Amino acid sequence: MDNNDDKLILDELKEITRNKESWKVNIKDVAIKLNQNYSNTVKAKALWLLGEMGLKYPIEIEEYIRDIVNYLDDDDSKLRERSLNAMGRIGRADENLITPYIDKLMEMRNDESENVRHAFIWACENIATRAPELFCENLEIFYEMIYDSGDKVRIEAPEMFRVIGKRKPEYVEPYLEKLEVIAENDENPIVRIHSAGAIRITKKNL
Repeated sequence: MDNNDDKLILDELKEITRNKESWKVNIKDVAIKLNQNYSNTVKAKALWLLGEMGLKYPIEIEEYIRDIVNYLDDDDSKLRERSLNAMGRIGRADENLITPYIDKLMEMRNDESENVRHAFIWACENIATRAPELFCENLEIFYEMIYDSGDKVRIEAPEMFRVIGKRKPEYVEPYLEKLEVIAENDENPIVRIHSAGAIRITKKNL
């Protein structure tokens, strides 16, 4: 597929993105863009859009979830990232659509790409907004990610404690002292701010 074809398809996807009233009838047309006839640029855009469509129409997206999840194993880190983004949005609408793949989702915390690890946390936050119980026993993973080698990951990781702390504060309570140390001493000001926010929300809801 040449660049002109790519541009036409991307323009088509942009138009669908803008016209939210048409999303329900266009899910299949967007999902088709995940097959091998299309470029990775098109697939990345389609994955992102399917996630947004799935947030609004989770039942209609169900038959395409397997295709979305398959991109967690793709060689292209952008497609792995976008697959996680989509899973997060769909899971925010209906966690039952994502739970069959939760073990695979959790494996992505070890991805070599900083952007993918960041997307992993973001996806978990989205799902935890609706179903915090899926992650309450795994908070140690997110605590360890506060010490990740990538700043984007480090900045995002404390936000998971904020999301869980709002809904299941008793699971965050054992981490409050550790988070306070980070909030007071971390070299990254945004990590400090996000850690302090998680502490504040958790204490408010205990």
